[in-house]
Amino acid sequence: MSYSSRGAEPLPNTKLLTEDGNLAEKQVAGMHKYLDRALAAVRKERDAVWKDALVSEKALAKSLPAKRERLKKLLGVVDPRSEPNLEYVSGPGRPSLLAEIGGCKVHAVRWAVLPGIDAEGLLIEPKGAPKACAIAVPHSDQTPEQIAGLAKGDAFALQLALNGCRVLVPVLIDRKDDLSGNPKLNRQTNLPHREFVYRMAYEMGRTLTGYEVQKVFAAVDWFKSQDAKLPVGVIGYGDGGMIALYAGAIDERLASVQLAGYFNEREKLHQEPIDRNVWGLLTEFGDAELGAMIHPRWFNPGLHDEPPKWTGPVSSKPGRAGAAPGTLGEMRNDFVEGHRYRSFFDPKLRNDVVIEGGGLIDHGVDTKCFLSGLGIKQSDRVPFRTPKVKLPAPEHRHKRQFDQLVSYTQKLWRDSEAVRKLYWAKADASSPEAWEKSCDAYRDYFHTEVIGKLPEPTMPLNPRTRQVYDEKTWTGYEVVLDCYEDVFATGILLLPKDLKPGEKRPVVVCQHGLEGTPRDTIEVEKRPVYNHFSRRLVELGYIVYAPQNPYYGKNTFRQLQRKANPLKLSLFSFIIRQHQRTLDWLETLPNVDPNRIAFYGLSYGGKTAMRVPAVEKRYCLSICSGDFNEWIGKNVSVDLDRSYMWTGEYEMYEFDLGNTFNYAEMAYLIAPRPFMVERGHDDGVGTDEMVASEYAKVRYLYANRLKIPARTAIEFFPGGHQINAEGTFAFLKNHLDYPK
Repeated sequence: MSYSSRGAEPLPNTKLLTEDGNLAEKQVAGMHKYLDRALAAVRKERDAVWKDALVSEKALAKSLPAKRERLKKLLGVVDPRSEPNLEYVSGPGRPSLLAEIGGCKVHAVRWAVLPGIDAEGLLIEPKGAPKACAIAVPHSDQTPEQIAGLAKGDAFALQLALNGCRVLVPVLIDRKDDLSGNPKLNRQTNLPHREFVYRMAYEMGRTLTGYEVQKVFAAVDWFKSQDAKLPVGVIGYGDGGMIALYAGAIDERLASVQLAGYFNEREKLHQEPIDRNVWGLLTEFGDAELGAMIHPRWFNPGLHDEPPKWTGPVSSKPGRAGAAPGTLGEMRNDFVEGHRYRSFFDPKLRNDVVIEGGGLIDHGVDTKCFLSGLGIKQSDRVPFRTPKVKLPAPEHRHKRQFDQLVSYTQKLWRDSEAVRKLYWAKADASSPEAWEKSCDAYRDYFHTEVIGKLPEPTMPLNPRTRQVYDEKTWTGYEVVLDCYEDVFATGILLLPKDLKPGEKRPVVVCQHGLEGTPRDTIEVEKRPVYNHFSRRLVELGYIVYAPQNPYYGKNTFRQLQRKANPLKLSLFSFIIRQHQRTLDWLETLPNVDPNRIAFYGLSYGGKTAMRVPAVEKRYCLSICSGDFNEWIGKNVSVDLDRSYMWTGEYEMYEFDLGNTFNYAEMAYLIAPRPFMVERGHDDGVGTDEMVASEYAKVRYLYANRLKIPARTAIEFFPGGHQINAEGTFAFLKNHLDYPK
């Protein structure tokens, strides 16, 4: 391998690249800076979104129905609930009545939520006729018994009953990890239970938070079915406060909403547990805005309440890994968010904006304000004595709740193909031209709602280059192009030495995989899985460009996804714009044929081959190697040994992808351009059956519906996760008409 000196001349019409250091690391660092600025600015952007809604009480009321529908979509609160039904949970020698405290009866109960999903917990019946109804939601690592006076803890649910409320207390999924695995597959992880459910739900357009909000709504349904006139409220601590805030923002039936240990700024949501991640949340909804949606009902954000603490997933268990980082209780800025919330309302417009809060360290969750919102006056906390009762093991109840959510979400995946067919029903396959035109709306939805669309770059490309290879038949130049402030595209351009003035040749963009670099695709002694396919193609006479993609640096790049998601962005939001800038520049080169620029990627580069050409139509064909799959199952399935449910690649999950775009549907966006799959029989990313089944849908579109069978192909070959470079090279030659 020969390298030119640092003093080599740059390519014509470019500046000399003088940047030192690891460009892959700097690329990721630049994206972090971009997202940090975007997170710092997003509150002002939300102010602009809400400005018209907050000019008057009437304007606010008019704006809220649409906002509630958008919030429900983001949380995945989209499934119709079951008919209201509550059952007492009992068995032989185990009555549902667990205890009687101060005249209040505490029962073990469950109530219907969604088909196959119940809420389970406690019903506390007050002494005498109820004055109001309440849902009291504990933190995820509390049991219902702890807030109901049956075990050590802050018994705020019991206090509501002692003051005349009929109270339901649901179980939340906790952050232990005992159930986060599949013994049949010998797979066990340290994913907290909440993350385990979150991952699969997120891919299917749901969230664990949304499931638990539905449990609150189902409780309201039941209360209203018993007595529609009684007011209903929701109160919660920690994660329970989060559930209460979302529920109150959406459901106008909740007359009083109170939080404890939750209300805060959310611009550092990426530092919290990943189960709290919500796609696009911060573009319209912070905690202050959610509080505004409760207007004119009673709302107490519970400022100054001590939040629960959690130091993150357990990492000390041998053989148990994969969990996303995140903590609770370290960051507090509730004063700022409380000030923002107060500033939304003129005191003359509103006199029930409650901003005081109790301190959990002193006396527990303050129920006075909450009860006032329900029309009940409370002077002091009612004393009680904790009874000595034998309680059922809470882990059995928790497992039932966990298993129900997993089963429900697995069924969503298994039913998702029919949902996607319905979504795609308007695509017009009467001709290749009609298909391409009808896919434009799907393409825009994919880019905007699934990937997340960054603004069009407006900076000059400002290309900088330096020669890094000088081989017998070709040269290589490192390239840097500007995208946004601190965000750049980079890669290596390989040029055959026999290019003639005015000659136009095709380009093949060769994309590396996870933790890779362009050099991995070029140098013989680098990673063998790439089979130095960039070098081999330039030696055949193609112009080759090997981009650096930002999936580099393990958790450092994965945290880009965490920062980006609440802004309705993802890692591929950047990758798409980088490739667009790269194409802008490649089209200016004198020997490049802009109509013959092809894409070929392995592994994460194959993931790129599905997403970037689906959006960027200037790629004239795409080859996906070592990645094409039944992608939704790959992310969601708990019965597949190679599912991402068992790995640390938490950035793989894309909100609601399962109902819109599996890999066949991404290939639909590439059609009618040529598309090929390269698959090693022993490639562990999937199975032959998974790949063949998903590809059959692509083949059916090209061959049967569009009548262009020659434009698609699949090659199975003996081997593993690697570039095979046989059928794919023939595919390139055929569709790029090169070499002659």
